[in-house]
Amino acid sequence: MKTRGWRRVLRRGAMGLGAVLAVGILVLVVDGHTGFGKSATGARRERMERSPQWKDGHFDNPQPLVNHFGEMMSGLLHTSPHTSPGEPLAVEHINPQRFQSPPATGLRVTWMGHSSQLVEIDGHRILTDPVWSERVSPYSWVGPKRWFAPPIALADLPPIDAVVISHDHYDHLDRPTLLALRDSAKDSKLVFIVPLGVGAHLEYWGIPAERIVELDWWERTRVGELEVVATPARHASGRFLFDKDSTLWAGYALIGSKNRAFYSGDTGLFPAMRDIGERLGPFDVTMIETGQYHRAWPDWHIGPEQAVLAHQMLRGRVMIPVHWALFGLAYHGWTEPAERARAAAERLSVTLVLPRPGQSVEPELEAAGVRQRWWPELAWETAEQHPILSTGMGTPVTANQPGGQP
Repeated sequence: MKTRGWRRVLRRGAMGLGAVLAVGILVLVVDGHTGFGKSATGARRERMERSPQWKDGHFDNPQPLVNHFGEMMSGLLHTSPHTSPGEPLAVEHINPQRFQSPPATGLRVTWMGHSSQLVEIDGHRILTDPVWSERVSPYSWVGPKRWFAPPIALADLPPIDAVVISHDHYDHLDRPTLLALRDSAKDSKLVFIVPLGVGAHLEYWGIPAERIVELDWWERTRVGELEVVATPARHASGRFLFDKDSTLWAGYALIGSKNRAFYSGDTGLFPAMRDIGERLGPFDVTMIETGQYHRAWPDWHIGPEQAVLAHQMLRGRVMIPVHWALFGLAYHGWTEPAERARAAAERLSVTLVLPRPGQSVEPELEAAGVRQRWWPELAWETAEQHPILSTGMGTPVTANQPGGQP
């Protein structure tokens, strides 16, 4: 009798726990469903399926993404004690009057942290992957939290001509920010340029279809006199458990009358980096993702040393590392991307500029490269201690021969 009683208690406890879990999942789905976005249908879906990048019901990379799940789990045990700042960061708060005078050289980049930057190029203003929210998550109450407030309020930005989105992960596609930009630009010609399929999210959130331009790799559009070209990238997409790679990912080349700029989005290293440089370069500035890497996911994020090599493959003149110093999304110390990128750039004689968040850079005036250190000196792992080597490159990736053929 006692055994039966315990079984009954355990059975009821399990049922109760299951009910609590089911309710919790339901709350998460209901609370986050708008932020998850929406899948493409109709003509949009048909266009996606005609893409050379579409395979077996989803988008695919020419070089597959390799994941080492064992190292991913063991990496948790060796997380840096400095994954986030111990003290408030020295951010440069932006006076909106800065943008009343155009850049003397025709090209100015203002880094807001992570992958958000305002690119002023030959009379046009382009905002890349703008994230002004407190958290990168479908929820306002949980998820990676930013380390500092935006250097400038959205309302204080100068008129923007185009927003370019590299892919639909939360730290790049931020619904509240896009809706605020939509509302602030009702009387302007602001357009949202996105990879294939991402437009479905934007329309679902209320951005007018006529303001959305969707591009496949190598496709281009014009913003005034500026040409915007979507370029290949090596990454992935998805905002929910069941939509992996249902939208495309991309980088962007911004080609003006005088200047050229390249933004990588999120990417691993891949052979077509050289093709981008040959077809669309040389670039006066490259803004290449440098942080959130680990050898357990070597193809998702390029890592500092390979980012410098990619800059060379792209035929870049000045490099600005991005995708660091705002969110903790990996195991490495938060200053490590800057330290490693700086060491690699010095070794390969690459002109590298590391502005503090909120600072503006005119690449043509930055011949000396690396600015004064604005981050603290903390312990970090070197490339020899923790190498990041993307797979599928065929021959070894070196400074003299960056990126072998697969």
